[in-house]
Amino acid sequence: MKTKLRVSENKTCPLEHAVNTISGKWKIPIVWHLNQGIKRPADFFMHIADMNRRVLSRQLKELEESGIIFKTIIRQKPLEVEYQLTTSGNQLVAALWKLNDWGNNLLDNQLIIAKQQILE
Repeated sequence: MKTKLRVSENKTCPLEHAVNTISGKWKIPIVWHLNQGIKRPADFFMHIADMNRRVLSRQLKELEESGIIFKTIIRQKPLEVEYQLTTSGNQLVAALWKLNDWGNNLLDNQLIIAKQQILE
C-alpha cells in the first residue's frame, strides 16, 4: 500500500496579507501621520480624533510587529517613546498615495454619474 504525502503550502494571497496587515480603524491614519516625521504617542491624539490610549497602543504594537514602524525608547526620566516609519512603512505610504489618487478618480466618476442622473 502506497501512502501519499501531502505537501502543505502557505497559500496566503499577498493582497490579502497586505490588507490584513493594515486593517484596523486607526492604522492608516497612524502611518499617514508618521509620514510627516517621528512622532510620540501624544502627537497622534492631536491629529486623530476619538482614539483612546489602549487602542493606540495596540495598533502601534501591531504595526511594529508587522515591520511597518520602528519604536525607539529614549532612556531618560521619564522614559520617552518615539515612532517612525521603516522602509516597508515608506513603501506603504507610496501605495497609499496611489490609492488616494484612485479614490479621487472614483469620487470624480461618481460625481459625473450623479450629475447625469439629475439631468435625466
